[in-house]
Amino acid sequence: MKLNSYLPTCHVFIVIILAVFTIKSTVVLAYADTSTKVLAVLKENKLPLTKKITTTNIKFPEALTGNEEESIDYIEKFSTNRRAYIIRTYNKGQKFFPKVTTVLEKHNLPTELKVLLALESAFNGNAVSTAGAVGYWQFMDDVAKEYGLKYVPNQRLQSKKIIVKKGSKKTTPVRDDRKNFSKSTIAAAKYLKDRSRNLNNDLLLIVASYNWGVGNVWNAMKKTGLANPSFWDIKKYLPAETKSYVMNFITLNVIFNNYEKFSTNSLNFAETSTKTEQLGQLVSVALSERGL
Repeated sequence: MKLNSYLPTCHVFIVIILAVFTIKSTVVLAYADTSTKVLAVLKENKLPLTKKITTTNIKFPEALTGNEEESIDYIEKFSTNRRAYIIRTYNKGQKFFPKVTTVLEKHNLPTELKVLLALESAFNGNAVSTAGAVGYWQFMDDVAKEYGLKYVPNQRLQSKKIIVKKGSKKTTPVRDDRKNFSKSTIAAAKYLKDRSRNLNNDLLLIVASYNWGVGNVWNAMKKTGLANPSFWDIKKYLPAETKSYVMNFITLNVIFNNYEKFSTNSLNFAETSTKTEQLGQLVSVALSERGL
């Protein structure tokens, strides 16, 4: 009697164990089947293993915002290839830039234009170009005359003036206001103010005209067929020298605006990528842990 009464209970227990095992097996198999399908989809679509995270910390001056996309690669390469030049120019500029900034502000001009002094003469008042441009701001004779500067013509061919008196030769100092920092900087500000009126206060077009001439810039603007073309619109019509001139203008201003980070090699120009676990990786790990 005791054995017979025990058998039904045993049968029930065995049935329960079998049911649990069946359910668990079904869940595992379903999980494995689903995971395999997920992995197949991931593989088929070639989903990336990395996720882009923006970490750039470079800040453009307000007057140059909006030019990031077109210039950032150029700036990064320049900052690497011309590092010594940037440092040297920045250090020299500490003496001259504050004075130029004061003059530019008096004429309601963007202070970023101070960088032209470095691009034009590298702060050398005695600089004379092969074309005959002279001084800190590299004025040609006709421009010096137009803006009221006293000048010695044909400086490219002549460095001093000889005066003959009663058979004797006497050398007199050459006076050329283009070599005078204060006078030439005021004249440069007036010149740039006129160019800003000619070019709708477009900073990059003003810079291009300083290098290539306002007439040439106007012609390039007409070629675009646009009502108000930007520098980027006319760039393809500019000579290589002028393109580089404007790009270098942007670069120096941006680097100087971020100079502390540049000097400590902590200036980041673009996005960086960081590894992130994919859903497929997570599924694989889960399956592996279960011996599947």
